[in-house]
Amino acid sequence: MLDGYHILTFTHRDVSLETLGQLVVRTDAPEFTLRQLRDELGWEELMYLGTCNRVLFLYYQSGPDNPAAAFQLVQNIRPDLSEAEQLQLAQSLRVLHGTDAIRHFVEVAASMDSLVVGEREIIRQIRDAYNKSRDWQLCGDHLRLLMRYTVETAKYIYSNTGIGEKALSIVALAFQKLQQAGIQKNDRILLVGAGQTNALVAKFLDKYGYRNATVFNRSLDKAEAIATFLDGKALPLDAIDHYSEGFDVLIVCTGSVEPIITPQRYAQLLAGDQDSKILVDLAVPNNVEATIPDIFPVNYIHVEGLRHIAEENLSHREIEREKAAELITQSLFQFRHMWHERQVERSLSHIPQEVAEVKHRAVNEVFGKEFAQLDSEAQELVLRMLGYMEKKCIAIPMKTVKNIALHSARNVASSVSE
Repeated sequence: MLDGYHILTFTHRDVSLETLGQLVVRTDAPEFTLRQLRDELGWEELMYLGTCNRVLFLYYQSGPDNPAAAFQLVQNIRPDLSEAEQLQLAQSLRVLHGTDAIRHFVEVAASMDSLVVGEREIIRQIRDAYNKSRDWQLCGDHLRLLMRYTVETAKYIYSNTGIGEKALSIVALAFQKLQQAGIQKNDRILLVGAGQTNALVAKFLDKYGYRNATVFNRSLDKAEAIATFLDGKALPLDAIDHYSEGFDVLIVCTGSVEPIITPQRYAQLLAGDQDSKILVDLAVPNNVEATIPDIFPVNYIHVEGLRHIAEENLSHREIEREKAAELITQSLFQFRHMWHERQVERSLSHIPQEVAEVKHRAVNEVFGKEFAQLDSEAQELVLRMLGYMEKKCIAIPMKTVKNIALHSARNVASSVSE
């Protein structure tokens, strides 16, 4: 039954990222560690998923679940900890069984349980994790079936709800604003700062074909890494005071606690140009002096304004998350039926071979002499008749038992809903 599915997991919702990192499988041979874990705990199948904000062990076990599984898992993954530390870590694990485990796994794949709801990267991570576990011969038919259902359901949720709509990240929202402001492919773009935020900005610029970029940064090697990525130029930060080539878009994000772009520096960068520019400040605290939008004609994009949009978009995704949860509830019956049908197929998998053997004995042994005395046309007719009977003898019990399984699954679903 579906009670055989289980999950042991840490997520960002349960523990700190530091604690979460304590159960990441870090050995040089993770397949050996996981295979040993599966064998020692008596699990039939195992899949391991580790991301920046979650560690998840999905396993199948047809018999009763081991109540000490969480503690034994920690013992296997972290034998270096004391018993008290292992027990504390085990108590932080979320333990899910049966339908609850299946629901959670789908919610993870549909990014309903992610740090950023609606981000689709998780479905790729789940696929990669499953493929690795399968290649390490940790997975079997039960997890294959659940994986198929999970991916199909997650795709359906992405397609039929707005859970992935409306960007949440500040960088994505800033780039949307840039496009709405009418940035052109040949516009002159200045990037001040080469940290993680502007590196993400550069990825968006590259994706959409913006190449006319100059990058300023205190550390020239970081500026060169981004500039090379965009086929642009890299300059040290102090070169900004001597830059006279003008710009159309200025994007600023550094670690400075004081404004980098003052009215005087901004005027110098304009190089006499009086046209309105696009000014993007992604730093906290702001790197652009507050008076600049009052002095110069600018389309000003800043973190506080973007944060307000991100909050509205997050509210939209939370509403869509509720819709997605209802879709999962509806689809669980389909998986229950799919699982029952697969078990029927497995339990009857011996029938085709046995029927074929009966047919072979009938022609070659039981009625061998009589069959040999028939002419070729009669023999062909007999073989065709036996072939027809063979198919029917296989199909009839298959269909009957599948219908029984479907009826049973519906009864279970009905009792659960009541």
